[in-house]
Amino acid sequence: MAANQEKVIETRMGERTVDLSKVLHFPRGLIGFENRKEFVLLQLQEDSPFLMLQAMDDPGVGLMVADPFSFTTDYEIKVADAEQKLLQVEDPSQVAVLVTVTIPSGAPERTALNLSGPILVNYGARIGLQVPQVDTKYPSKLFLSDLLNAQKK
Repeated sequence: MAANQEKVIETRMGERTVDLSKVLHFPRGLIGFENRKEFVLLQLQEDSPFLMLQAMDDPGVGLMVADPFSFTTDYEIKVADAEQKLLQVEDPSQVAVLVTVTIPSGAPERTALNLSGPILVNYGARIGLQVPQVDTKYPSKLFLSDLLNAQKK
C-alpha cells in the first residue's frame, strides 16, 4: 500500500500539513461557499471540542465547527433520501454531525451553535454535506451560556 500523501496548506491558523486521505469532498459546497468543494477538519487544540473545517484551496475559508452532542443530547436532524444517497448511506445514524460555531468578536460569552444548518460527514466515503433544517423545533442559534446555565439548575 502506498504511503499517505501530504500537502502543506495555508489556513486561518497558519501553515498546516494535511494528510490527503483525510480530505472531505462536499459536492454542493457549503452555504455561502458553494464553489469550495474540498475541506479538511483540523483540530484546534488537543482537548478542545472545536474543530476548524478548512477549505483546501483558500486559507480565508475556515469555519469553526463542533459536535452538537458534546453540548446537548436533545438535537435531531431530518435527512431526505436524496441527501442520504449523496452521502452514500442508508441511515443518517451512519454519519457524523457537526454544526458551525460563532464566537462574536469581543463577546465570547455569546458563543453559539448554529443548529439550523448541520454538516453531515461520511468519514468512510470522505463525503460531506450541509443539510439546512426547515420546520425545526430548535432555535437557529443555541448559546453555550444558556446551556451552561440550564445545566446548573
